[in-house]
Amino acid sequence: MSKYLIYFNQAWVGEHSEAWFAARGPLARAVVAEMKAAGVYVFAGGLEEDPLEAFSADATSGTLRFADGPYVRHPQFLGGFAVIDVADEQAARHWAGKVAEACGWPQEVRRFKP
Repeated sequence: MSKYLIYFNQAWVGEHSEAWFAARGPLARAVVAEMKAAGVYVFAGGLEEDPLEAFSADATSGTLRFADGPYVRHPQFLGGFAVIDVADEQAARHWAGKVAEACGWPQEVRRFKP
């Protein structure tokens, strides 16, 4: 079994009405329920959309420093993700496709290093 990260960049979501987003929620929750029932679910969640709600921890100077806001300010940032534990890449593709269809925007998939 291998763990895969399925995630999206908030910039990939696009502009949609509140009604459109409200219709997507049940679809995404259904995929998560399906992942749990299949025994592949590890974790999933959306992140706060305001990057100013983030904070950073940096020890590169030799001294640990915390700062408000993201470490690197950029218009693209992680919007949400799921971690799955599946037998192979084909299974990861299957679940990534289901997530992409439910959410209505692209997903990127990466395998965790062994």
